[in-house]
Amino acid sequence: MARFEKCKLVLTGLFLTAVMAIAPVQARAPFTTDIQATIRVTELPRPGEQIYALIHQGGPFASEKDGTVFGNRERLLPPFKRGFYREYTVPTPGLRHRGTRRIVCGGRPTKPDVCYYTADHYASFRKIVP
Repeated sequence: MARFEKCKLVLTGLFLTAVMAIAPVQARAPFTTDIQATIRVTELPRPGEQIYALIHQGGPFASEKDGTVFGNRERLLPPFKRGFYREYTVPTPGLRHRGTRRIVCGGRPTKPDVCYYTADHYASFRKIVP
């Protein structure tokens, strides 16, 4: 290998090392421990009020996904052990699929400690208050 080629490889390696050293690190967003945005039960869309009542009654629910574990992968809700949160579909009139609206509750299934509403498929949450 010619001397020029060796220098080129060394310089390329040094350049890449420098770029990696100063490049910003893509970190996960920290979880939000204090959900400040709230929504009253009466402010939920009508189907949301109905689902909220069904959660406290133990069902029955229309979607087979209702009551399944919500993993909190977005890390927007306070962190708890897997299985603490469960999700429920809030139907959107006119859609044949589940849509983007959900209620996520933490704690016991029929006596949750806390519930949150998301209208944008887990991009943001509002704590449900009485």
